[in-house]
Amino acid sequence: MSTTDWTATDAGTALAAGPQAPPRRKIAIICSKGTLDMAYPGLVLANAARMMGIDAVVFFTFWGMDIIREKTVDKLHAGIVGNPAMHMPNALTPIPGMEAFATKMMKKKIADIDIPPIREMLETLDDAGAELYACKMAMEMMDIAEDELIPQVHEVITAMDFYDKSEGAQIVFI
Repeated sequence: MSTTDWTATDAGTALAAGPQAPPRRKIAIICSKGTLDMAYPGLVLANAARMMGIDAVVFFTFWGMDIIREKTVDKLHAGIVGNPAMHMPNALTPIPGMEAFATKMMKKKIADIDIPPIREMLETLDDAGAELYACKMAMEMMDIAEDELIPQVHEVITAMDFYDKSEGAQIVFI
């Protein structure tokens, strides 16, 4: 068989099979921290993905569980202690009221640029088809019951389940 014959046969097979659709893009985001300044990056990335038609899986683990707990979702604070990005001397961060002040300022800046509060972001993600999952191990470690989670959480899963659900995805750890 000559090279020309092989190419013609190969091309004929490809044409008979029809055009191949590109694989769907997918992102999997692990939210491991429960402060206001660490909740938004993962949720904004997931929202941007859904707006672009990219599948999004968000896995909440360890302190990130506060983002999806009914009793904490609306009470997240900015993390200021030991955070050099706050651009304030470390000696000021433990002063009573400083964290509340920083949180209030951050929430105002977020509202000024029309970014919704965390709870609304989670509702939007759920409505847009993002998959929100809680970590089984973290829930067991922290004695969190399933009924303590916001309704947008699809399921409580293990780390192995997360790998199954995020197969083929780009994984981002926050």
